[in-house]
Amino acid sequence: MKKADLRNRSNKPPVRKLKAYAFDPSLSLQLDTAVINNITYKVPWEELKPGPVGEYIEVVDFDPSSNSFYQPVDLDDKYILAQDGLESSESNPQFHQQMVYAVAMTTIKNFERALGRKILWSPYRNKQGDVTDYVKRLRIYPHALREPNAYYSPLKKSVLFGYFSSASDSPGSMLPGATIYTCLSHDIIAHEVTHALLDGMHRRYVEPTHEDSLAFHEAFADIVALFQHFTFPDVLKSQIAKTRGDLASENLLGQLAQEFGKAIGHYGSLRDALGKYDEEKEKWIPYKAKPGEYLSVKEPHDRGAILVSTTFDVFTNIYRKRVADLQRLATGGSGVLPEGSLHPDLINRMAKEASKTAGHILNMCVRALDYCPPMDINFGDYLRALITSDFDLVDEDDWDYRIGVIEAFQKRGIFPEDVKNMSVESLLLKADDVNNDFDSKFGTLIDFFKRFKEKASYITDREDLYDLTKIFITGGDINKTKAKQPGTPGYKEDRIMGLHQRLYAKFDNQDDFGKLAGLILRAANIETMGISRSKARNTKDMPSLEIHNLKIASRVGPNGKLVNQILVTLTQKRGVVCDEDEYGNVKIKGFFVPNEEDKGWHERKGKHGNYTYVKHDFPGKGTEMEGPGSEKVLPKGWFVFRGGSTLIFDLNYAASNDNVKLKYVIKKDIEDEARMKRQYKIMFQSDEHSLNATYFGSAYGNLEAEPFAIIHKVL
Repeated sequence: MKKADLRNRSNKPPVRKLKAYAFDPSLSLQLDTAVINNITYKVPWEELKPGPVGEYIEVVDFDPSSNSFYQPVDLDDKYILAQDGLESSESNPQFHQQMVYAVAMTTIKNFERALGRKILWSPYRNKQGDVTDYVKRLRIYPHALREPNAYYSPLKKSVLFGYFSSASDSPGSMLPGATIYTCLSHDIIAHEVTHALLDGMHRRYVEPTHEDSLAFHEAFADIVALFQHFTFPDVLKSQIAKTRGDLASENLLGQLAQEFGKAIGHYGSLRDALGKYDEEKEKWIPYKAKPGEYLSVKEPHDRGAILVSTTFDVFTNIYRKRVADLQRLATGGSGVLPEGSLHPDLINRMAKEASKTAGHILNMCVRALDYCPPMDINFGDYLRALITSDFDLVDEDDWDYRIGVIEAFQKRGIFPEDVKNMSVESLLLKADDVNNDFDSKFGTLIDFFKRFKEKASYITDREDLYDLTKIFITGGDINKTKAKQPGTPGYKEDRIMGLHQRLYAKFDNQDDFGKLAGLILRAANIETMGISRSKARNTKDMPSLEIHNLKIASRVGPNGKLVNQILVTLTQKRGVVCDEDEYGNVKIKGFFVPNEEDKGWHERKGKHGNYTYVKHDFPGKGTEMEGPGSEKVLPKGWFVFRGGSTLIFDLNYAASNDNVKLKYVIKKDIEDEARMKRQYKIMFQSDEHSLNATYFGSAYGNLEAEPFAIIHKVL
């Protein structure tokens, strides 16, 4: 090859540099924060169309209030590339498009790094809840609303940002009546994209079946936004210098959406994980853990704030341990820093430890999602997921992260159900209730899982991965792809039986497997229990169930430990009819088949398992809600109840045949009547104060409405 050829040959750059705000525009108007607020994001390189439109997201800049489209930015333009993107600007819509893209891609890549796989958005669904279409890109609308709101829409698979005028009496340096763009806040963008990412993993978490359900969604989105602050080196160093290394004191790293908070009349940020401003004392007061809060606080943001402050406590406590030796070295052993500015070398070292600690905790938080139940999440479930997922990947917890997590949860009175004590060993998820013979039963799936791993591990296209996974679930030709169709040269058909059919065909005793997975799989008289029958050709007339997920996770720990797992999520739904007496005691009256209410319901008579069922007509015809995924409006006391489990198979389990073992069963039993009664209380008791009445009006059965449009709205 000639030298000229080598000179003209170019490689694809690893990252794209884009200018944007670390927080929001307001900090660029303050002398002490202007320098650190204008940063350059580094996002993975990809070819982009104007919008920008890439592999994961599509920015569509339509403003309904003015009925106009803003010209889409072309980030591949040579002049824009040469200057690391457009300059930060509140008045340039194209910069707004650049900002949402940069922050969204940063958030996506943080998830993929922690999960060990590519992310997929939640697919489109019809009114019956069935999957209809693959969602290639999340749509982002920077100027969709003229109001102080921004939210992720599970129905539209979109994130919509609002803009509004600040309050005329807003405190501080905020210009009264200034236009505030939520799409220019790192925290709001990261928060909303995290909602979409979490929905792609656990779509039932948007259903308010537990006091913690929506609170967990809000808390987790805040946690991701907060800990991404620690990826900005200059910001981190400035806050360590300002706080003299005490990151538990008031600082920018623990605050969310400063400009938005001030614009709607708050003293400072919209939320603060570390403390709050006391108007009477006129000073900032750090939070103190209050165990009773978890029992009394119900509003999703306020309840979610408990989990956020818990997580930030873990960070500050571990961070203090990691910098203790640095403080001793810098103070001749006393550990008490003298008055005055910290030495730059000490700041740099502290910043490295803070960044490392925050990175570890963010990874822990994201990884734990794979170890959570498929629905009805509560904070206790998440605690066990945090401990187990970290234990799986990190053999030696030298800095006591796991103990730090347990301590922080205990201080706030957050305890899981059915544990003997709060030791690491007790909190670890186990599959001890799985009989030994289940290994041989699941052994029939070993080759199936091996083939899935072999085919899926080398797929880089997300849509191909989605299609392949769907075939492995439902059955079909696994060699058929977008690029290679039957009839093309070299094509060879390879048909397999899908996991859905295998789960019925490979287990002789359906009752045993049903109990293991928290499902009802016995076929006799399932309608009386509110379970529908499958209409699929290969499983026709069997009890219906849904395989939400079939995923591979390949993760590498800090010491090089490799974890390869197959994750399978099985869910089922049944219709429950409850009533309550004059004292508020809840009784289960019977069951109906969801989406078949017109066929009537079955009243349950008897007790202690000796039941008979009497069929009754449906008391009143419901009207369907608008939009895909909606369910019917049901009579009071009628609701859809869900159960199922996440099964985690270890692909490197040395003690089992072929190195495959069912390691964890994370279950929410479909026959758990205590959960049924609790869900009834949440949905129907306390009327106007219930979660259901607050977020869904009279649509008692509609658990797939637009929850975030309501709870993010500033009233």
